Amino acid sequence: MATKKFRCTVCGYIHEGDKAPAICPVCKADSSAFEEITSGSDTGKKKINTNSNVYTLLYASIMVVIVAVVLAFTHSSLSSTQNANERLDKKKQILSAIHIDTKGKDAEATYTQYIRKDMIVNGAGEVVSENGGFDVLNGDDAYALYLAEVDGATKYILPLNGTGLWGAIWGYIALNADKNTVYGVFFSHASETPGLGAEIVTPAFKDPFIGKHIMKDGKFVSIAVLKKGKRPEHGEEYVDAISGGTITSTGVSNMLRICMSKYEKFLTKK
Repeated sequence: MATKKFRCTVCGYIHEGDKAPAICPVCKADSSAFEEITSGSDTGKKKINTNSNVYTLLYASIMVVIVAVVLAFTHSSLSSTQNANERLDKKKQILSAIHIDTKGKDAEATYTQYIRKDMIVNGAGEVVSENGGFDVLNGDDAYALYLAEVDGATKYILPLNGTGLWGAIWGYIALNADKNTVYGVFFSHASETPGLGAEIVTPAFKDPFIGKHIMKDGKFVSIAVLKKGKRPEHGEEYVDAISGGTITSTGVSNMLRICMSKYEKFLTKK
């Protein structure tokens, strides 16, 4: 009677006999770890032990590499679309500051229609460039300034960014040709509290800014956002803070003062 062969699936040891041994003499695995090698099997090759730590680590490493490659490819494929969407949303926000609603319209064409220049100015109030401001992150003595034309009238639009209660807040403020009177504002936020700080996006908060002045006696003083009943210390004009959203309102007030102060030389230049 031909002798049978059994392979240990744990260590690869091959046993010859009528049945598998009770215990593998090499790795001490029990008989359940053995499999019979049939006449068609290749006894010269050791099977991969899918239960070993080496196999597990190798499999996990390969999967990590595959997932990383897929994610990198997906990010690369979508990044251009994401960037385009972010730029388009920024243009909509700028237009919102001059009361242009892009809903149902071609926002790109509408932006081109109203925004004549995206200038870059420095702290001395000098126009460094009449284009390229859209891609400028304010700082290093370079500040974006948008020149718009609405019904034949010139508007200056200044970008704003600051901090609310829970995170970033930002917006745009549009001034008339006198560089003093507010024509419109746009505010937004990342994570302010709904019904409280998040109310900075509503017309009820934004509309009172219209017609306010950022100058007093020819000097920049900004516009304060104060709790009802309070009055500004330096005589600047003000709007009421959001009830229950004091910290966010203060954030808007600070944002207006700090960001617009960068343009003081430009705004006061005749």
